[in-house]
Formats: sequence, C-alpha cells, structure tokens
Amino acid sequence: MKKHLLLIAFAIVSITTLQAQSIFEQKNDPYFGESCTSIMVAKGATTDGSVITSHTCDGRYRTWLTIEEAQTFDNDTTTPIYKGKLRTETPWDMRKVKQVGTIPQAKQTYSFLNTAYPCLNEKQLAIGETTFVGPEELVNEKGMFLIEELERIALERCSTARDAIKLIGELIEEYGYGDWGECITIADKKEVWQMEIVGEGPDKVGGIWAAQRIPDGHVGVSANISRIGEINFKDKDHFMASKNVKSAAKKLGRWDGKEPFKFWKAYGDTDKPFKIREYFILNALAPSLSLNFEADEIPFSVKPDKKVSVQDVMALYRETYENTEYDMTQNLLVTKKKYNDQREEIGVDTIKSSIANPWMGRGERNLYNQLKEGTVEFQRTVAVSWCSYSEIIQLRDWLPDEIGGIAWLSFDNPGQSPRIPIYSGATELPESFNFCGQKRYREDAAIWQYRKANKLATLAWQSTKDDFLKEITYFEEKGQTETKELEVRIEQLIKDGKRKEAKVLLNRYTKDFAGATMLRWKELEEMYWAKFGLGF
Repeated sequence: MKKHLLLIAFAIVSITTLQAQSIFEQKNDPYFGESCTSIMVAKGATTDGSVITSHTCDGRYRTWLTIEEAQTFDNDTTTPIYKGKLRTETPWDMRKVKQVGTIPQAKQTYSFLNTAYPCLNEKQLAIGETTFVGPEELVNEKGMFLIEELERIALERCSTARDAIKLIGELIEEYGYGDWGECITIADKKEVWQMEIVGEGPDKVGGIWAAQRIPDGHVGVSANISRIGEINFKDKDHFMASKNVKSAAKKLGRWDGKEPFKFWKAYGDTDKPFKIREYFILNALAPSLSLNFEADEIPFSVKPDKKVSVQDVMALYRETYENTEYDMTQNLLVTKKKYNDQREEIGVDTIKSSIANPWMGRGERNLYNQLKEGTVEFQRTVAVSWCSYSEIIQLRDWLPDEIGGIAWLSFDNPGQSPRIPIYSGATELPESFNFCGQKRYREDAAIWQYRKANKLATLAWQSTKDDFLKEITYFEEKGQTETKELEVRIEQLIKDGKRKEAKVLLNRYTKDFAGATMLRWKELEEMYWAKFGLGF
C-alpha cells in the first residue's frame, strides 16, 4: 500500500512539474500568446435555432467558478473594480488582488456564471474571450478596466449583446482600458458579435474598439488574432465602433488615411488576420469554399455547408488535426511484426507509435527532432493540455431564460475531458468548483478529478484514445438526452409558478452529472495506474 501511494505521489509531482515547466517554456515560445479559442455560430447556422458562443481558457488561469447572485442596491452605491483575480486560488483569495477604483453600482444586477472570464447570465447573455495581444505601445496600465471586469459588469447589467457592447464602450471611454488587445464574443438569444478592443497608448485614458456581428446563418472564429477588417459605418445592423477608431489609427501612425481602413491591420500587429485554428475550423465547416491557408485573408465568417450542432462544436474543440497534413504525430511511426493464424511471421506493418500524442511538450518535440530533423512540426491545436477550462454556450429563445442558456463546461484538456451542463438559471455549483487547481495539486479542486487520468493517458495515447472517446461520447449523449427531458420538467414547474423548485432541480442535475463524470475519470485513473505503474 505504501509503495502504491509513493508511486501515486511521485507521478502527481512529475505531472505538475512537467505542466509548470511546459507553461514556463511557452513564455519563450512564439505560440505563447495563442491562449484561447472562441467559436461563434449565429442563428440560422445551428441545427436547432440556438445561438452559440464559446471559449477555451488556455493557460494558468483560475479554475474555480461560482454563481454570483442577483442583487438590488440603494441609490449612490458604488462597486469596486479589481485587477488580479485571474490567478486566485479560491473565491475568497484576495492575495495580489488590487482594487483600482469604483464605479456607480446599478440598482439591479443579474446573476451570472463567474468563471475566470465571466461567461453567462440569467438573461441568456453570454461572452467568450480570446487575447490577440496587439501593439505594446497601445497598452495603458493606468486604465481602470481589464477585460474580465468589463465582462463582469456587462453580465451584471445587460440582457442583449448590443447593450453589452454599448456599455463596455462607455466604460472604456470614461474610465480607461488597461489591458492588451482583447476580443470578446458576445451573444444573446438572437445574435452573436465579435468585439475587439485595444488601448490608446500610455498617456491616453480611454480605448479603441470595433464590433462586428456574425451574420445570420454564418459561423465565426476568434483565436488570438484580430479578425475585424473593413468597417461599414453605415451598416449599423452588423457594425459598431468607438468614435476614435479611425482618427486614433491615423494619429498613432498606424493608418495612412489613404488605403482602405482595416481594424486588424491597424491594431492587430500581425501580418494577416488568421492562422491555423481560424483556417482549420472555418475550412472544416465550409469545405466547399476551398479556403487557402496561404492566402492574405480569409472571410471574417462563413456559411457552413451544413447546419452546425452543439456536438459539432464540441468535436471541433477536441481537434488536434489528426490524419491531416498538420498532424504532429504523423511521423512518429514504428514497425510491428505480422503473424498468421499459426503464429508464423508473415511481414511487418508500419503503425503510429503507442506513445505518439498531440500534446507533446517542447522537450519531447526537441528530442524527436534531434534524433531526426523535421520529425515533429509544432502546430497550435484547438485542444491543448494547458487548458484551465472551456465552455460552449447555447442560447435558445424558445425556452424560459432559466433553461434557455446552457454552458457545457469542461476542465483541463478539452480533447480529453467530459462536458458538464450548467444552466443560466442555476444558483449553486458542486463544492469542488470553489478551488483552483492550476497553481498547485489539490485533491479538492475539480480540475484534478480529470487531470490525473488525462495526463496518465498521454503516456500511451494511441492505446488509450479509444477509451477516452467512448467515455466522452457516452457523457455527451447522456447530456443531450437527459437535458431535453429535464427541460420539459423545468418548463412545467415554471409554468406552475414553482421557480424555486425548478432551480433546486437544475442545481441538483449539474451536481449529479459532475459527480458521475468524476467517478468515471477516477476509474480511468486507477485503470491506467494498473496499466502503466510497472512500465509499458
């Protein structure tokens, strides 16, 4: 027993050390800034008529999450604005958190799902996020607002995407934007927008922003690159922007005032407005367009060849480009002897090595390339092992708000972990959701209920992958089937005036679903210890 516990302790230390080392190394990696992916599906492009936005929070950000209650306030109340909450360990951890100012409080706020980047409120307003960095000379650290606080205030006060964009623009103008280039993908029950924001420089309180709506029937992607191009200021149904969006570019020497103005070109600080993730996702959904990865630009959004389900989006978030020209494991091949029924050797097969996995750290990639140059060409996959959490949010206008919004949340690597349904009407979450597991190993943090099995599985991913896909598919289908039945019950309770009972049932369902996935991933963890504990 002691030997077994020592083995477990050694492996956990090894896994956390490797993870920390990998993240540390990425700071010197050209792909380090590529830390989130947001896929947007507009109404008319989905199979069920919902609107979808989403977000992967890739990096050492907090994994604790809470439901913040709706509140009412007296007149002349203020609310504090903070910096530093992205990397706290619990909701009550205020180490290195700094209050940078206050703003007037709203008389009434909505409840919302408080993830590191707050994402869904009770009125079915949802927000995804990706950082596109932008030019360093535009950053003004004296600006009051970081992006996560802008998201929080918008979710507390707004019920539509347009209102959220307008409020965020007003807050930036009055109090200043203090973050790097950010994109937030803001959706409501009718539409989804992409809003991109930068500062005006260290001596200017304010900011610069533009927002473009994903047209009905289209799909868009934000993956750490500014994507908004030419702005049609006359088309207020699809475009919004700060008053200074063109004048600031000209004043800062980022636009000559002659060539067509493109937001990404002025403020994106990049050669073109896409890389592998944008190209791969849009091309996968609209192959008939034959998008060219070598092109200078690809469309801001595309009409998919067929309508997109939430399961399709979940599958895209598991993407590692396997069996394509971008597959990092395609050259990790070994030979295997072939035998006939009489156990006589009849030849050899060339197969992928059992240890080949798409989440190799830099050290492993370097080793393979040292042995044979060009063995592994790094690609930034959609699913990454350094993910904190991710959510795919559906918004449905034909259902009551309590169940119309649903966040399908997963912890750790989205290519390996199951998705847990959290409704916009939820008021409680499982206890383990209160603890962050990105700073250190802790048994009480939800993320570690999945990460241990996930990391062990990568030791021989080619032999464990099918296990994981079966489990992920099982819980995906379970969620799709059960939530439909649950929603019928909840809708009837609401019609009967039993909103309190409805919310109790919603809370219970999320806790039960999360518990079932944690139990199964614990079983996978124990199975892999038995398989790999003595070598493989």
